[in-house]
Amino acid sequence: MLALCPAARINHSSSNWHYLHINPGMGFPAPLFGRRRETNPDMRAALALLLLLATARAEHRGKAYVRDKVCQEFQALGKEEFRTLTIIANSRKFSNATFEEISHLVHEIVSLAETCCVEGADPSCYDAGSSALSAKSCGGGSPFPAHPGTAGCCAQEGLEQKLCLAALRHPPQQLPRYLQPSNEELCQAFKKDPKDFADRFLHEYASSYGQAPLPMLLGSTRTFLSMVSTCCISPVPTSCFLKEKLERKTLSLLTLLSNRVCSHFTAYGKEKVTFSYLTSLAQKMPGASFEDLFPLAEDAAEVFSQCCDSVAEDCMQKKLSEHTAKACGVLLARDERFADCCNGKNLMQSYFCILALPPAPAPKLPEAQKPTNEQLCGEEGARHAKRYLFELARRHTTVPDAFLGKLYDASEKVRVECCSAKDASACLDSKRQQMGEELPPFLEKANQLCGQYTKLNFLDFKKRLRESLMQTMPKASPELLGQLVEQRADFASTCCPPNSPPLYCAAKVSSELGEACDGGSCLLS
Repeated sequence: MLALCPAARINHSSSNWHYLHINPGMGFPAPLFGRRRETNPDMRAALALLLLLATARAEHRGKAYVRDKVCQEFQALGKEEFRTLTIIANSRKFSNATFEEISHLVHEIVSLAETCCVEGADPSCYDAGSSALSAKSCGGGSPFPAHPGTAGCCAQEGLEQKLCLAALRHPPQQLPRYLQPSNEELCQAFKKDPKDFADRFLHEYASSYGQAPLPMLLGSTRTFLSMVSTCCISPVPTSCFLKEKLERKTLSLLTLLSNRVCSHFTAYGKEKVTFSYLTSLAQKMPGASFEDLFPLAEDAAEVFSQCCDSVAEDCMQKKLSEHTAKACGVLLARDERFADCCNGKNLMQSYFCILALPPAPAPKLPEAQKPTNEQLCGEEGARHAKRYLFELARRHTTVPDAFLGKLYDASEKVRVECCSAKDASACLDSKRQQMGEELPPFLEKANQLCGQYTKLNFLDFKKRLRESLMQTMPKASPELLGQLVEQRADFASTCCPPNSPPLYCAAKVSSELGEACDGGSCLLS
């Protein structure tokens, strides 16, 4: 039963977590959703996080350091806690791996530590075992998680091979696949095999929500498994589950929220996350000024930069509570909806409430003033570009983040290209004219699609889609119309809501709305 309840005595200090700390896959492309990517069976690697990251971080410290560090952790945590952490850490890192692949990997890592960390073990045991594990990674028919970069790593030797393997990881899941079963299904699986139930849950949850900070993921999985083990033997399981779910509601919501915001931070980087948060606030409260909202957006981005990779257990909750206090201090008296949210039971509830606010109706405002060429290429050029896009966002409150992100990318690209050109003004004037032609149809399509999705129920939305397509494509067959309706409805349901998966939706915006401009010459492609 120990595997069901990850121990509460885990030390979250940076020294104790040295070899567990991971960076959540920055810069990787979006995965294929709904299935694992196809990879040659020969290209399978044991990319052992606990083993190989320890090796990578100890590149100049020697083999004894690696062995001593891992053994110190194994002895401090105990076998079951060490095993639990190994499941979670590797499920995060290899989010497209099967449960069986992760199980093979975990078994090898724990066995290595169990064999080589006992008193009196040969000093060469750990290094020999890790080398054998690397060799098994590179062998044909390896049972470990697959990665297309394995072959290149396995062409290297010794420490270089281990360092290369350590750097490989799967891209994170942008559309989490974990769906919590019913209480009855949970108890049925738990009673059948408690250990297997716990292992499978840890794998599925950590691979789906692996962008959440590791300590938060540990806390969330620990309380969930404790709830199941308690309520499934309770004489009144329904009441027990209700009580336990209420108690862990804040942690559960914070884990899901952290996974989303850290996914955005990983995909966007700090500057674009600042812009994304700014436009989200602008659409919820279009009457607020840039000067009011921009500092709040910068503050939120700073929170994410500090907490997404933090090993401090309470970083996200503490910093978001401080951020919410600032936001409520600025906005409470200016908007009734924000005031209602800021009067919540606690600051985290207030933050969840603000995050869930739908966009406000777009106010009638004069045309947004465009920045001058001198402003765009000056020291405050990035800020002037953000201010203009902020003005667009509060005039088009139903245009979602994925679309506005395209505008941001285009504006940054133009600034970099033109401000370094020989004739910056001529370059900017040319791009300004081109954007003037592309922007209206782009915004119109986004407003039409996501505006209808927001206002209508899903069945009426699909009906409206079909009617619109029949007008624009009167000769289309019923089969083609049905296919297009489903395609656009799926796009809208995924990418129109706030906190949509950033990389996935950026690609979808390009493919779905590419016809709004002229193919390859489009600034917004």
